[in-house]
Amino acid sequence: MKNPLLPLLDARAAVLLDGAMATELERRGADLSSHLWSARQLLDAPEAIAAVQRDYLEAGADVVCSATYQASRQGFARVGLSEAEADARLTRGVASTREVVKGRALVAASLGPYGAVLADGSEYTGDYPLSEEALADFHRLRVKAALEGQPDLVLFETIPSEVEARAILRLCAAFTAVPFVVTFSTRDEVHLAHGERFADVARRVADAENVVAVGVNCLPPERVVPLLVSARGLRAPLVASPNSGETWEASTRRWVGSPVGDFGALVSRYLDAGVRVVGGCCRTTPGDLAAARRIIDAVKVRGAPG
Repeated sequence: MKNPLLPLLDARAAVLLDGAMATELERRGADLSSHLWSARQLLDAPEAIAAVQRDYLEAGADVVCSATYQASRQGFARVGLSEAEADARLTRGVASTREVVKGRALVAASLGPYGAVLADGSEYTGDYPLSEEALADFHRLRVKAALEGQPDLVLFETIPSEVEARAILRLCAAFTAVPFVVTFSTRDEVHLAHGERFADVARRVADAENVVAVGVNCLPPERVVPLLVSARGLRAPLVASPNSGETWEASTRRWVGSPVGDFGALVSRYLDAGVRVVGGCCRTTPGDLAAARRIIDAVKVRGAPG
């Protein structure tokens, strides 16, 4: 397996992932009330997705993600698409990202957890009654469709539990030529959303030869350092993609709190903690990514990952 992150890691302090897709689309006026969330725009407004991706590219992202986090046969079936049509939409979402970046950045095929497809918030609990085998079967179809779009790597995001991590490891063993990045959702500064210790599960995932980075995403910025410090020494580099600092209030369906004033300062602290891959999740913007780019470019390469 060729690791597409290695040349970047050798050349700079950290690899920069892009920022939020769904909340950035909403900020620009998109209606994402559908259960498909940002994947709805794959059907209705692919040009809006491309515009966000171009802005992250211009902000300096080294890796641009497809808007396929919530794409699946099950989700698309609810709007009348056949299995073949659903797979084609996922493939197209990856391929169109490649067309946007035109070789100026790596393309990550973004795949969310099974809970994201349910659209009930369970990606933040992991409370869904599927076995490891059933979860592997679910994700295998998505990985196959994503790979048809020729991404540079597959990014599993917001994974809430050890059982879903084990399912992903099955796919790593099945697709040995594919580089995978895996990031987790957490409940606090120690545990995954479902309750297992992050450091223990991250270590198991990082031991897979074709897992090229492991970390956390979609979490409060202050939670990042304790979690990743607990997992220092992994074989794979550490990833941090925090939210803006605001919190989603499900009861009122709105964001509360205030964003961090200086996203670049956050990135500086993460680099000090050993993070080698950094980006943004919900409510982060191209401006935040530009601030992160400036910090990364001002720091000397820090040596070996982990």
